[in-house]
Amino acid sequence: MARTPDGPPPPPVVQRLYVRYAKRGRLRFSSHRDFQRAFERALRRAGVPMAYSAGFSPHPRISYANAAPTGTASEAEYVEIGVVAHCDPDRLRAELDAALPPGLDVLEVVDAGEAGRGFLAERLQGSVWRVELPDVEPERAEAAVAAFLGRDEVIVQRLTRTGVRSFDARGAVVRLEVDAPDSPTGTPGVGPDGSPCAILHLVVRHETPAVRPDDVLGALRLVADLAPPVPPSVTRLAQGPLDAARGTVADPMASSRS
Repeated sequence: MARTPDGPPPPPVVQRLYVRYAKRGRLRFSSHRDFQRAFERALRRAGVPMAYSAGFSPHPRISYANAAPTGTASEAEYVEIGVVAHCDPDRLRAELDAALPPGLDVLEVVDAGEAGRGFLAERLQGSVWRVELPDVEPERAEAAVAAFLGRDEVIVQRLTRTGVRSFDARGAVVRLEVDAPDSPTGTPGVGPDGSPCAILHLVVRHETPAVRPDDVLGALRLVADLAPPVPPSVTRLAQGPLDAARGTVADPMASSRS
């Protein structure tokens, strides 16, 4: 006969909250597991009345959605939590932000509304990325992007836990453009230090396996031999519902605001 835990079941979830946070500065090198530990400590320090799962090893009701790769910055990371007592979203945002280290910044907390609206992870259909390529002239980047977009398929490889995996990096790319950064000298395509610089504006559909900015950079290297001499700076600007026709991503928490 199966054993069951002693005692009453845990209190039910009475409110779900969506949390948007940023990874900035040196904290972009923190792993997703590092953030999980820091976030759960912050919840305890802030005294958040977390709901817990049932069973012999209860866990807080936290759902982490589509974390950015280690080493990339982000302005649009999301977590969903369940609590057993109603919380004021603005107050919770301030308390969680104060409990986390600078660089892991809580930007917004909203009430998820009724449970019938679905879960946050279901709304994260695409991402917008900014990829800065120092020492790469915009004209060279534009030629590489044109070669990439002209392909129906570009197969790249990535080392995973189960070995090397091959997949198409082209099919998930909804939009890819080259921007020239603003320069103090007023010269387009020149960075603050006077060296060439190109910026990729990338919109990617969330698929399995996920296509990441480094996969697209690998594809540009394959089709056009574009190999930046300096490591790129990558930032996720947004993620949410995808409009593939327009190549845009909407705010996933907009419908939850009052």
